[in-house]
Amino acid sequence: MRVLVYQHIEVEHPGIFRTFLREDSVTCDVVEWYSGDAAPEHANYDALWIMGGPMDVWEENKYPWLISEKQAIRDWVQAEKPVLGICLGHQLLADALGGFVAPMADPEVGVQTIKLTDAGIVDPLFDSVDRHNICLQWHGSEVNTLPRDAVLLAASAGCDCQAFRYGERVYGLQYHMEVTGETVDNWAKVPAYAESLKNSLGLGGESLLASAVEDALPQLNRIARRIYNNFKRLV
Repeated sequence: MRVLVYQHIEVEHPGIFRTFLREDSVTCDVVEWYSGDAAPEHANYDALWIMGGPMDVWEENKYPWLISEKQAIRDWVQAEKPVLGICLGHQLLADALGGFVAPMADPEVGVQTIKLTDAGIVDPLFDSVDRHNICLQWHGSEVNTLPRDAVLLAASAGCDCQAFRYGERVYGLQYHMEVTGETVDNWAKVPAYAESLKNSLGLGGESLLASAVEDALPQLNRIARRIYNNFKRLV
């Protein structure tokens, strides 16, 4: 298996998935859109992962490469190849396929719970995954209109669309399960994320979140492993 990764900021990489890929001797190449990289042909890869970032899908004037990335995403989907989008990647996927993304009234930041829908509980990506799961949330925008024919797979108390499937092998996940022990420390150094921490959790938010993630990390990594294994079977 050969995986292509779209990154939008250096510190938002596949996280624990990189460990899984190394263990499976899987080749992983990275497109750093923020550095001016161009996307290679999808024919040379078996799957695409689209990671998170502090920008928003509508900020094409500020980040003109978003236009090229959305077209590249559409090319992957039209080729019926497996895609997994996480956080911003989930939003980009929805936007590129005709959905709509907008700011949230109340951003989600913290270790929180998502619930699989009836469609989600029987979906191959969530095989052997519990209906209720904890995850790391760190986002201030959401998919509030799904692409046509997309299937809603998960929701949370504060966000109606936490996961969706488009076609047979294209998935968007709003939440993070790629978390490692360094995630909070690394992301808190990003100004936009530091601001969201302060606004959502108050002073000392980084310490509070780091402690919560540390406690939850074994469970987060188990869920990540299951989803990784399930996605690999779809490739």
